[in-house]
Amino acid sequence: MDLRRPWLLLLLLVFLFLVLHCCRAQPSPGYFPSYRYRPLRGFSRGFSNLWGPEHQIVTGDQRSVTIWLDSHSGSGFKSTKPFRNGYFSASIKLQPGYTAGVNTAFYLSNNQVHPGFHDEVDIEFLGTTPGKPYTLQTNVYVRGSGDRRIIGREMKFHLWFDPTAGFHNYAILWNPTEIIFFVDDVPIRRYPRKNAGTYPLRPMWLYGSIWDASSWATEDGKYKADYRYQPFVARFTRFTVHGCSAFAPPRCHPVPPSGYGAGLSRQQSAAMQWAQRYYMVYNYCSDPKRDHSLTPECWS
Repeated sequence: MDLRRPWLLLLLLVFLFLVLHCCRAQPSPGYFPSYRYRPLRGFSRGFSNLWGPEHQIVTGDQRSVTIWLDSHSGSGFKSTKPFRNGYFSASIKLQPGYTAGVNTAFYLSNNQVHPGFHDEVDIEFLGTTPGKPYTLQTNVYVRGSGDRRIIGREMKFHLWFDPTAGFHNYAILWNPTEIIFFVDDVPIRRYPRKNAGTYPLRPMWLYGSIWDASSWATEDGKYKADYRYQPFVARFTRFTVHGCSAFAPPRCHPVPPSGYGAGLSRQQSAAMQWAQRYYMVYNYCSDPKRDHSLTPECWS
């Protein structure tokens, strides 16, 4: 091809753009749990303030909550009941600009019942500096591994959209056999149960929070929270909590991750491979600095 001809060069550039755009365009997972389950009719029907009440505002229609961090405090909320499985989601909008050191989280935990020996399943947004993307961190702690011997199971992603420009749906599906993390219904991570020692099985509550994690959140603590940019604000809406509470009868069935029951469908698996290929920036199982004898699920 004679690239000295301008129209040929333009055609080649258009072709390359289309190829790259096609590969990075969000694929359809074929299954949309965020629309399958009805959101809560009111925030207070499912949650209550946990800390920082003066840094938390619930809208008059009870559909949304805003929490913020400043030099005085952050804020958090907690579900009114524990669950033994379920689908848990919220649409979240993050703050643009300088947010280094700020951790905005949506997670399951039983830390208040089992201090020093708790389970936890996290979606965390790690604050950033202008011009750099937010990092979405997923994590799983099992029976105290987040307390004394820190055994995190982190997978980190940069998103394919700007999470500060609008609301996007983030979800955790947890049942007795697997944990799935979703972003706008695209599964980004599947954590299967391989043995009881590496899987959380005790009831957990659902939480949301914003707090100062300067010691580690942004580039391993290189950049700290700078309160000249306060307040740091996170907005949550469209809460969905669908599953079996800890008090539900045995006939309450766990929520499946797909329309086929256990496991992801072929289309969901392809969407997850896309997310991990193009947007995953860290996988604890691939980190050569980690002691993988502490994470046997990586090789079992």
